[in-house]
This record gives sequence, C-alpha cells and structure tokens, in this order.
Amino acid sequence: MIPVTKPFLPPQEEYQALLNGIWKRQWLTNMGPLASSLEMQLKEYLNVNHLLFVTNGTVALQMAIKALDLKGEIITTPFSFVATTSSIVWENCTPVFVDIDESSLNIDASKIETAITPNTSAILATHVYGNPCDVEKIQEIADKHNLKVIYDAAHAFGVVINGKSVFEYGDISTCSLHATKLYHSVEGGLIITKDPKLLKKLAYIRNFGFDGPENFAELGLNGKNSEFHAAMGLANLKHIDDIILKRKQLTERYSEKLKHLKARRPIWHDMSVNNYAYYPLVFEDKELMMLTIEALQANNVFTRRYFYPSLSTSLPYVESQLLDVTEFISEKVLCLPLYYDLTLADVDLICRIILRTQNN
Repeated sequence: MIPVTKPFLPPQEEYQALLNGIWKRQWLTNMGPLASSLEMQLKEYLNVNHLLFVTNGTVALQMAIKALDLKGEIITTPFSFVATTSSIVWENCTPVFVDIDESSLNIDASKIETAITPNTSAILATHVYGNPCDVEKIQEIADKHNLKVIYDAAHAFGVVINGKSVFEYGDISTCSLHATKLYHSVEGGLIITKDPKLLKKLAYIRNFGFDGPENFAELGLNGKNSEFHAAMGLANLKHIDDIILKRKQLTERYSEKLKHLKARRPIWHDMSVNNYAYYPLVFEDKELMMLTIEALQANNVFTRRYFYPSLSTSLPYVESQLLDVTEFISEKVLCLPLYYDLTLADVDLICRIILRTQNN
C-alpha cells in the first residue's frame, strides 16, 4: 500500500537518547529544557528572531487572534484546512471569504479591498501548500486600512521569500508541526512574530496568563507542549535538509513523468523556492480526476482531495457563499503521495497508473 503521506521518523536510538534525559530529569512539560532548546534551534534554522513552540497549529491560530485582540470580521480564504476558519469562529469573530487566485491557489489579493467593511479587523491568509501569498500587496492593503495580518503558514516550514523567512511577514505567522507535515514533532505548532511585546503577550497566553506563581498578566490557555514532542522535533531537525532534498527528487520525478498529463500544478511565488511539502495537481476535467483516484485505489495507492470541499460552502456554522474560482479548483484538485520513504520506483508506478487512465 502507498498512502498519501507517511510521517518521517528519525533513527530510534536518536530519539531514545533524548528520552533517557527526560527520565533522568522527570521534567515532562511546562517548557522543559528540550522544548526550550527546540525553540532556540528552530529560531536559528529558520532565521527568525522570535518563536514559540505550542500545542498545535490550531491553538497557534487561536492564540494569534486573541493576542491581536481581534473583533468583528476577519477576511480569509475558503481554500484551506478547516482550522483556518474554525479558529476565527472559535474566537467569536466572523470569517469573510475572498476568492482565490487561479494560478497560485492563494487568496486573491486584488479582491481583498472590496470585502473590507467598517467591521473588518484583520486578514488571515494561508500560504497554500507552502506557496507564499502576495505578502507585499496584502501588507499594503493592511496598512492602508489599519488591519492586522495573520498568516496560516501550516505548510510553509523552511520557505523563504527573497532570502527572508516567510514567517517574518504579517503581524503573526503560525505553523503546524503535525505528524503529516514536512517537519513535525508528532503534535505541535509554532507562533512567530517580529514584535517583542507581542511575543511576551503570546508567551503569557500560552501558559494560562501566568506572570509568576501568583499573578496573571493575560487571559490565557494551556498552549504548552511536552518534552516528548520536543524530543521528536529535535531529532527530526537533524534530518530536515535530507528530508527536503528527498522530497525535491520525488517532486521532480513526478513533474518529469506527468508533463503531458491533462492537469497543472500551482504557480509558485516567483521570489521563493518550493519546500516540497505537497504534490498537488489541478485536473482539467473532474471526471478524469475521479477515474484517476479509482484507478490508484484499485492498486492500493491513496490520494487526497486537499482541499475539498470549499470551506465557504461546507461548514454548518458559516453562511454558505459560492466563490467561482474556489469551487472550480476544489472540485478538481488532488494531492499525490509524497513523503520521505516514498521511492522513485513508487513514483514511476503511480505515474504509469495515472497516464494509463488518461489514455484509456
């Protein structure tokens, strides 16, 4: 069987060596030495000044909205994982969907201004599949209308724009370190901000709002992560360059073999480099895509319609809204298997099945 994704696991002895230290210290959570070390190493690797390691990417989004004290409407994308929208609703704000760009699959920055009202407080955009949004245009709009900007960068670990980390854009960026991601800590997330005052507020929020053993500075929650998860993050960080290189090789093999397929890949930001987090295809025809899914499943190869359906039409707690480009794309998009243990022979098999389906 070839699943659509499979988590990378480091050599067991490397992880066990870190676990041995946990057993000796008996410090399991509450920002122990491994969690602190992971934050420092990630700051260095990602070349960012401020970073917090938190429970997961969804909590990171909720903390970001809370820390920025957002109210009213938040402009966002309907083409993302459900957590992007549910976090807005969870924090008692109203998501306002803006259609996506057909080439990048990110929120269409040229359509944002028409969605702004007196109740708009922020823009929450997703770097879809790790592909950076039009960050300069979005910031220009935000500055003009005095709006905050949050980036859901769940897929964008390691991505840079013109030599600068994608996490450095906006007021806050968040990242997921879930087991399915390019780089993971089993469960986990990151919050990145350039503002040291905002970082301090986020640190309070992460730990129930505590400011010392008997004082509280903020309304907080339990957004901390454990030493066991930090250990996995530290072990995996040693292998991240090899992971990205292997995924690059697999991606290039797919692109070579499928160059005549009646499908296209999203256009990547021209000042950035792919981090190879996903291999999405937008098929010309939905019927061909469905036949491809069936043919692959018959050979125990599993794919994912990621993202389908559109968040603007599928959530019972959000008013339904038809957006033409989003509906068109979500009906025809498919992610192929991509992970470290996948082999070039596996990719060749997958491509043969896909091309045979197209030619029948």
